[in-house]
Amino acid sequence: MSESITLTVTGMKCGGCETNVTNKLQAIDGVLSVSASSKNNEVNVDFDSGKTSLDAITSTITDAGFSVEAD
Repeated sequence: MSESITLTVTGMKCGGCETNVTNKLQAIDGVLSVSASSKNNEVNVDFDSGKTSLDAITSTITDAGFSVEAD
């Protein structure tokens, strides 16, 4: 089942940070699309919840050196 989530991510300062987060998330099986914005401190992810989870997505972001804030 396809789901969309918008996460508040802090620590992204530039386009390189956006690219880093995007590439790491796109490497996860089940992630369909990613849009990262350092200006808005947001990462939008469309994913197949049958293949991956929100926990896997947030862990990947924190492993890349950024913080995910709970809404």
